[in-house]
Amino acid sequence: MKLRFAGTGDSAQVPCFGCDCPACQRARLLTCHRRGPCAGEIELDGELILIDAGRMDLAERCERQRPAAILLTHYHADHVQGLLHLRWGRGEAIPVYGPKDAQGCADLHKHPGILDFRPGLKPFRPLTLGGLTVTPLPLNHSKPTLGYAIEDGAQRIAWLCDTVGLPGATERFLQEWRPHGVVIDATHPDSYQAPRNHNDVAMALEIIERLDPARAWLTHISHELDASMMTGNLPLPVGVELAADGLEILV
Repeated sequence: MKLRFAGTGDSAQVPCFGCDCPACQRARLLTCHRRGPCAGEIELDGELILIDAGRMDLAERCERQRPAAILLTHYHADHVQGLLHLRWGRGEAIPVYGPKDAQGCADLHKHPGILDFRPGLKPFRPLTLGGLTVTPLPLNHSKPTLGYAIEDGAQRIAWLCDTVGLPGATERFLQEWRPHGVVIDATHPDSYQAPRNHNDVAMALEIIERLDPARAWLTHISHELDASMMTGNLPLPVGVELAADGLEILV
């Protein structure tokens, strides 16, 4: 199972429009420090599974390899806006799984095009996608939101974004499931006051410590967090790193 971070930014992305903080200035000069909308790609046995669809170049990516399915965490625009173009493509329907959300985003449910929306995944009820077993996990967010516990029969990885903390049932499931790797929302630096919809770094690290995976990656990163990391005053524990756009992991 190969995991690729297609995007690791928050809704403002990096660089953030109009911002002259050190992280945004760096990202304008060096494309390797840019962060697009948070999204992932999993490849196994020649099949591609997308996690979220907020990148505006999504259709171009899918032309290179047509996805077998798309997993949506939720229907905020920065996680689904790429579907607004992709839906008008041609060929076989692409299954799109996600939480039950009557509002969805814009008119995606009304005019799905080639997208075969299959909303209403049941929490903790496993779904089989090719050689993967995917278990939806409830998360804490302002819209109905799911994380995913993904395993290929040998390796296990948990995708936990967008969330602020974890619901008790989700954390209990993960402690018993014992993921080898965890990808988790860490939008804000610790100096951010009163996180509502996303973890700050300290919250993310506390969750990682309790779940005790071999490796963990922080994602959904804001330009404020990148700027804080540039100061060198925010060391991360061994086995924990900031994800980057384009980073590929053989799980």
